[in-house]
Amino acid sequence: MNDSTPAPAPVLDPAVAARLKRDQAGLVAAVVQQHDTREVLMLGWMDDEALRRTLTEGRVTFFSRSRDEYWRKGDTSGHAQYVRSVEIDCDGDALLVQVEQIGAACHTGERTCFAAGGDLGAVVGEVPGGAGGSSEEEA
Repeated sequence: MNDSTPAPAPVLDPAVAARLKRDQAGLVAAVVQQHDTREVLMLGWMDDEALRRTLTEGRVTFFSRSRDEYWRKGDTSGHAQYVRSVEIDCDGDALLVQVEQIGAACHTGERTCFAAGGDLGAVVGEVPGGAGGSSEEEA
């Protein structure tokens, strides 16, 4: 017997989806970091489908706000991002995607998107007593 009913479209695990706090466009910020050096490479945006693809395909997929479409990093440039881990922050409004970056992460050809932006000259804060510590202030 041949069942011609199409298979249901895959969806993000409901337990994961329930933890996300999305913006008004349904997106969550995804910070991308080189897994071994901890170098911050870029920031992208994901909706549930982009996150599902990232979690299940081993390559990073983003949702392009300007083009209103999905794009998998490296499909046109060859500068791919291979997933090593994906974590969600305590508030559910940001993701940390650790990757093995092949080539440049930035569309300008730079290794990171923060290389060409430059330092903004922030005053460097001094920790009282010279010791490091933790802060309970909300980010």
